[in-house]
Amino acid sequence: MLLNYRQNIVCTLLSCLLLCCFINQLQAQNKEDAAFTMWDNQPAKQWMTEAYPIGNGRIGGMIFGGVNQEHIQFNDNTLWTGDENDRGTYQAFGDLFIDFDNKDQQFTNYSRKLDMTRAVHTINYTQNGIQFKREYFCSFPDKVMVLRFTANQKNAYSAVIDLKDAHDGKITASGNIIQITGKLPNGMTYQATAIVKVENGKLESVKDGNNEQLKITNADSVTIILTAATNYNNKREQNWKGEEPAPKIARILNAVKARRYDKLLKTHIQDYSNLYNRLAINLGMSDADTQKLPTYQRLINYKKVADPALEALIFQYGRYLLISSSRPGGLPANLQGLWNESNNPPWGSDYHSNINIQMNYWLAEPTNLAECMIPYLDYINSMRAVSAIATRRQYPNTRGWTVKTENNIFGGMSFLWNTPGSAWYAQALWEHYAFTNDKNYLKNFAYPIIKEIAEFWDDHLKRRPDGTLVSPMGWSPEHGPTEDGVTHDQQIVFDLFTNYIEAADVLGIDAEYSKHIADLKAHLLKPKIGKWGQLQEWETDRDDPTDQHRHVSQLFGLHPGREISTIKTPELAKAARVTLTARGDESTGWSMAWKMNFWARLQDGSHAYKILQNFITPVGGSGTDYNNGGGIYANLFCAHPPFQIDGNFGYIAGISEMLLQSQAGELQLLPALPDRWAKGSIRGLRARGNFEITDLQWRDNKVVAVAIRSLSGENCVIRSPNQLKGNVRGINEQKSGKDFRYSFKTQAGKTYYFNSLSEFGQ
Repeated sequence: MLLNYRQNIVCTLLSCLLLCCFINQLQAQNKEDAAFTMWDNQPAKQWMTEAYPIGNGRIGGMIFGGVNQEHIQFNDNTLWTGDENDRGTYQAFGDLFIDFDNKDQQFTNYSRKLDMTRAVHTINYTQNGIQFKREYFCSFPDKVMVLRFTANQKNAYSAVIDLKDAHDGKITASGNIIQITGKLPNGMTYQATAIVKVENGKLESVKDGNNEQLKITNADSVTIILTAATNYNNKREQNWKGEEPAPKIARILNAVKARRYDKLLKTHIQDYSNLYNRLAINLGMSDADTQKLPTYQRLINYKKVADPALEALIFQYGRYLLISSSRPGGLPANLQGLWNESNNPPWGSDYHSNINIQMNYWLAEPTNLAECMIPYLDYINSMRAVSAIATRRQYPNTRGWTVKTENNIFGGMSFLWNTPGSAWYAQALWEHYAFTNDKNYLKNFAYPIIKEIAEFWDDHLKRRPDGTLVSPMGWSPEHGPTEDGVTHDQQIVFDLFTNYIEAADVLGIDAEYSKHIADLKAHLLKPKIGKWGQLQEWETDRDDPTDQHRHVSQLFGLHPGREISTIKTPELAKAARVTLTARGDESTGWSMAWKMNFWARLQDGSHAYKILQNFITPVGGSGTDYNNGGGIYANLFCAHPPFQIDGNFGYIAGISEMLLQSQAGELQLLPALPDRWAKGSIRGLRARGNFEITDLQWRDNKVVAVAIRSLSGENCVIRSPNQLKGNVRGINEQKSGKDFRYSFKTQAGKTYYFNSLSEFGQ
């Protein structure tokens, strides 16, 4: 009894010490949030490389921050040409220009900033002794972009406001409203409307030739509320058309036009913070002088001056971009998120099915942005009917459906058939369940889609005389011959079948068909190791050790799949390492981001960090480079080049994989921690099984403390690089190679605390 009493006292004291430790960490983290601001000391000149993005998941813009003329190029992500038979392209919408009367006058103390903790842009400068301030945000709940102009003197603002349409639509100005209306050749109607409010001063509509404008004279402050819409609807049964934009916009603006600016700002920040503040990261402190520099200068200095705070800033910037470009009820982020200045953007700014849209969402679940995943899942669902028709035309004797490489918002496709594309989509459907344990979602939404994609492969696979099943006439993107048994295809089908079998088991349905799929999976052609120790890209051993193609598609089974691991399939993991080493460390931006994830899955933090450093390479031009031109621009957009947002998102996924992995049925802590991150912390990561890492702290490559919240009450398994002590009764501890493995039962809603034994003694 006395022994049990002492053990209880020790457990209680340990829990209190850990809780205090975590509270102190959270307080310190709140102070560090101020560091998550990117800024520049001059206005932007180039859209792609310098302007800063703003968005609410449907509309967005690029802010130039000019003193003489403010320029905001804006988009609505539903504005597309094309239809079910023509892929078309994502379109630019228009431009908002504000020309100030005090042109060509000197200014000082200029700064433009993006505060990622609030999703608020600020521009400050001094001109003629007057301190000017602008504050911009794009609100998801209110569906508007809001621009606020103030100064420390009265009558400071005189300006002319122009709207320019990217398609020569009609522009009208009357009273305090200026707007665009138009119609695309495919029948899509669109409208953008801005309400202008001034304090004191004069506001009037004027004409410059045929151009209608709004003119402001001697105003104390100005507020512009902008929104845009089209008649797009993601329902094929309604011919992809819904409500006309005019009544939508009227409702939106009527709801906000009388509200005070501070109320609009508060609503925006509350909504955005609910997502952003779920995760905080500290990869180490940078020198104070370094952190004072403009972001572009830190980027230039990065290879010479250690700047872990910049690495963390780019991480949180990616989360900002996803929150700003992908919200429930809307479309998923495309090749450029939702930011596009061209009516003929690179690759149509489309939805590429052979890695790009998938990479856009690798970060969503692990970094606690599950809601931002919803548009991608809805998009997959909306494509089913039209894709099934096209699939039956191409593959007459198959059920289910698949897609081509290039895709639009109407189900229109172009370029080559990417037969495993829909199976890769299915991974996202399963992953959302794996992270949330939402059985209702799995049963009523995900499972029927996963099953029909499994049925496509049930019909499409080719059976050889020896029983081996191969994907017929596949192509390893975007590389090599078209032939049977391409490794990329085989691994994706393996992943699809694995996910289908687990889904059927969770729901307790379709036992016979699940057994059939399991038999197919058992007969799939397996990954092969080639003559120079590589993981073969094709069934034929033809890989060239000097080939450094940007795609490394034969490693899908390593990441984002789960067929290959250092623990369960060490020989295949070794072969993957040989392949990855041969492909090289420098490439396009998105390719380097994927390689970070590969090296993290290989448990090699040093090499993952080396790729991370290559990724943070300043790029100046906006041309296209398919090989080694990747990096990031001054505005931290990923350079393929040109700009392609998947690299920004893949970078975040890579860091998440370095700090936590859960694809193998256990929560592996610090699986690929680089030596350069000697001390740090992260809170808010999510793991499969519906666990949240409410805090993870490390020092000298060891876990110092970790707190795990169980949201569904599942059994939990932890793998740690060092021995831990926790407040968990009935825990089972095992030594597993160089790691320590802990398994225990959990209760839904309860948090479990562990610390390193060295912190409190043995």
